[in-house]
Amino acid sequence: MLERERERVALAARQLAADGLVIGTSGNVSARAGELVAMSPTGADLSALDPEQVAVVDLEGRQQDGELEPTSEIDLHLGLYRRFEAGGVVHTHAPFATALACALDELPVVHYGLLALGGPVRVAPYATFGTPELAEATLAGLEGRTAVLMASHGTLAYGHDVEAAVANSRLLEWGCELYWRAAALGTPRVLDESQRAAVIEAVVARSYGSTHRREQ
Repeated sequence: MLERERERVALAARQLAADGLVIGTSGNVSARAGELVAMSPTGADLSALDPEQVAVVDLEGRQQDGELEPTSEIDLHLGLYRRFEAGGVVHTHAPFATALACALDELPVVHYGLLALGGPVRVAPYATFGTPELAEATLAGLEGRTAVLMASHGTLAYGHDVEAAVANSRLLEWGCELYWRAAALGTPRVLDESQRAAVIEAVVARSYGSTHRREQ
């Protein structure tokens, strides 16, 4: 059941571990296919996750396949799938992002690249891991965004598929490290609303980020 999604979840978990965004059993990954979700299991070493270890649940959390139980953060994933148009979800304890989530109320747009996440990244209030309170606070922070910082905890990001969710997690960690390094030098400059709007306009006008041939 969901063989392709289970393979993609396992590969994403190993990639995140190789990048240092998850360590050991901290963090979780999922991918949706229709009314079912392939989800990393609780207590598994993500750096060595195999597709056979990935659990399959429905959108109500009932396990449909797999010998291992899904992650304890299942409410976080399923709540996101029910609320947003997502095909993949990634939760990490990435070091720079988690550090900023212990100190800031928001990650400002210090580089235009962060606009790919929707704008300034909010820091959701702290709540105990694995609880409905954590899920609700984190999902509220995702409104209009594809990533959120979780106070004194970590990060959550989603995308149209699990690969996009991984890419957004990497972008968030890069942005947090950038802010960290800039703050060590002084007060980071922040793009204001007009500057952010100009970037979005330029992206649309130039099809920025897409591959195309130049007209001869």
